[in-house]
Amino acid sequence: MLLLGIDLGSSSVKASVIDGETGKCLASAFYPKDEMKFISRKPGWAEQDPENWWTNLKSSIADCNNQLGAKKKEIGAIGISYQMHGLVTIDKDLKVLRPSIIWCDGRAVTYGEKAFAGIGKDFCLSHLLNSPGNFTATKLAWVKENEPELYAKIYKIMLPGDYFALRLTGELLTTFSGLSEGIFWDFKKEGVSKELIDFFGFDNNILATAVPSFSIQGKLLKTVASELGLPVAIPVSYRAGDQPNNALSLNVMEPGEVAATAGTSGVIYGVTDQKKHEPLSRVNSFLHVNHESANPRLGVLLCISGTGILNSWLRRNTGNNMSYDEMNHLAEKVSPGSERLSILPFGNGAERMLGNRDVGARISGLNFNTHTNAHLFRAAQEGIVFSIRYGLDIMNETGIVPSVIRAGAANMFQSRIFREALSCITGTEIHLYNTEGSLGAARGAGIGCGYYKSVKEAFAGLKEVGVTTPDKSKAEAYQKAYSIWLNYLKEVEN
Repeated sequence: MLLLGIDLGSSSVKASVIDGETGKCLASAFYPKDEMKFISRKPGWAEQDPENWWTNLKSSIADCNNQLGAKKKEIGAIGISYQMHGLVTIDKDLKVLRPSIIWCDGRAVTYGEKAFAGIGKDFCLSHLLNSPGNFTATKLAWVKENEPELYAKIYKIMLPGDYFALRLTGELLTTFSGLSEGIFWDFKKEGVSKELIDFFGFDNNILATAVPSFSIQGKLLKTVASELGLPVAIPVSYRAGDQPNNALSLNVMEPGEVAATAGTSGVIYGVTDQKKHEPLSRVNSFLHVNHESANPRLGVLLCISGTGILNSWLRRNTGNNMSYDEMNHLAEKVSPGSERLSILPFGNGAERMLGNRDVGARISGLNFNTHTNAHLFRAAQEGIVFSIRYGLDIMNETGIVPSVIRAGAANMFQSRIFREALSCITGTEIHLYNTEGSLGAARGAGIGCGYYKSVKEAFAGLKEVGVTTPDKSKAEAYQKAYSIWLNYLKEVEN
């Protein structure tokens, strides 16, 4: 059997097909070839049109079909990974009512702060394991207050991956992990939080029915199968947010294991069996894809919104659209510390680990006679790494203390400087694997439809492709640079 994985990111929609038996990737494609645009009608806002997602999905699957030829008939299940925390609103005709308010949109921060105070800090942290913050629930609260006529038309709300599953199958469902990422989940009661629903005044029926991440969640409609060139009635058997799915793709399923990604945003995601919270809610806990009431599995997530997007911005605006490999080559000519040039990478909206503050991206120590683009490129990567280290120190309070970080050989982890700096400043080994989100979603589909007899069997094709260990000769230089960076961050925060 072949397995199709879909990864709905904020930059592109990727599709990959693997041979279920060997785990080998047989076809892969993504669209658009540049980056999906954000709709930013006001500073701090970020929206995307779900119809554009669908258009890019069709293009990606068409490319995969061309690569597969006649073998596309062997596709037997579909898995979906998606950008977390987005809000999609639909009416009774299952039509989208407005552009999706996506994960990095900051308009709902104040609604989360009001809920944190109104519901009560102790209740939120002990039951929700988070402040309501700037997640799906508070985005809906913003719509309710600011677009009341549109809100009155809402039949159900969905996460981005739920929308894709609806388009594919006609089934209106979500997942338990999805409810937790929207901050609707009560971890003590193992159900939707009545207190949160009541505080915001939401209709009790506005949420879709939840199913496990690994399960048959509907079958491909005949009309859609024809549109996509896929077999009729194949099941959608897995869906998860991009970070739990990234952990799955790296076989990070058990307590103590840690996954990382560094695409548009940067994330450290550790698995635990403890229902703990960080006192200031600067890192977040969600249900992991394999959570069960009798066998709890939670994912503790550190997210830095401004990560690869900083590298992308530099490439467009100072790098004359040179390739990332060329940028890395230039950066390697500069010593660790970038000759005291520091960059705060927080230019993609409010940062959770900074208490939902939007401090913006900033450059410190720039010397017109010393620094070049090469210094900027290196300082950017170091600034991203330093923000991860800062967040890991916070994450330690929840019991996540990694000695090894697993990551796919993609995005910023392709940079030797990035891996070296992260390993040195955290004291961890970085293990890279031949996987990414759409491949993880494909494996998830195989687990969910029962093709694999065990989770272990699903990862037969997962291969380690590189290890970075801390370079003791450079550790002191990175630590000195981190101290300079940290002092600058504290100045900005004050």
